[in-house]
Amino acid sequence: MDLMKKKAFITGITGQDGSYLTEFLLGKGYEVAGFVRSSSTGHLGNVEHLKNEINFFRGSLDDERSIEVAVSEFKPDEIYNLGAEAAPADSFKRGVYTSDINALGPLRLFEAALRLHRSGMKVKIYQASTSEMFGAPAQIPQNEKTPLLPNNPYGVAKLFAHHNARILREGTEKMFICCGILFNHESPRRGMQYVTRKVTVGVACIANRVKNQPLNEMGQSIITNDWKLEMGSLDPKRDWGYAKEYVQAMWLMLQQDKSDDYVIATGETHTIQELLEVAFSHVGLDWKKHIIVNPSFIRPLETGPLCGNPTKAAKVLGWKPKTKFKELIKMMVDSDLAKFS
Repeated sequence: MDLMKKKAFITGITGQDGSYLTEFLLGKGYEVAGFVRSSSTGHLGNVEHLKNEINFFRGSLDDERSIEVAVSEFKPDEIYNLGAEAAPADSFKRGVYTSDINALGPLRLFEAALRLHRSGMKVKIYQASTSEMFGAPAQIPQNEKTPLLPNNPYGVAKLFAHHNARILREGTEKMFICCGILFNHESPRRGMQYVTRKVTVGVACIANRVKNQPLNEMGQSIITNDWKLEMGSLDPKRDWGYAKEYVQAMWLMLQQDKSDDYVIATGETHTIQELLEVAFSHVGLDWKKHIIVNPSFIRPLETGPLCGNPTKAAKVLGWKPKTKFKELIKMMVDSDLAKFS
């Protein structure tokens, strides 16, 4: 084996970001490892096609011992903490568990990496922070200096990890930890608990008149008997980009000489109504005829408008988004039309 081959450990490797990052790193000649849950039945999600190229460790972010074993045995050059619990809206129902995974989980991982750091090993860490930390900001667009005041348990937990990363970076340990403040990033691999994928799956099920439909967040068929999709508020504004491009920014952060925080975003906002308009019109349907606003799907406290300023990422990392909003949503609809036929 090439002794100079870089090694990367990824939590959340089976998810959207984890899978795109794994493909990207393997393409650069990395040796890649990641967690599969101890309770896993063997389904590897988005990295099923890569299973023979990845080193897997049994464990999760709520299991300190499994983190210690994986980090000490694999001895990665780079750690990407992409593992997280719940979509932001779901976190209102699972506040304690969300906090254990999204707040304490990164801290467990940082401490395992700190032991490598103290032994003389150079390890660089990427922490997945989030635009949800901004809450309902007065400043638009948001940058790395915008005040953080999250409006949901998911954002609060991520903020805890974000500050702990900064403390380890700026304190006496001087650890190399970068936080990527990523705004919403989507793809055909996005989980159906997120609004973009809920919409594109819903559109596909309506357009194809699918009978055996997946379930929505309430545990019901995603489409009603009269071919309608139930949604929450259509007014929230988000900055939506393409996940496959965003993972490249994660890697670029860890290739710098100095660790820092970066906003990764497109700088454009669109409402959920615009998302519906693009998705339904792509299959020749009028969204107004297929949408019901259900108060049960509205968050107790809304976030946004979220619009990121990626100027620093462009200047320091040389990173810029390429895929436009309409192109992204159409790509996701086409993927789901094929999947749910």
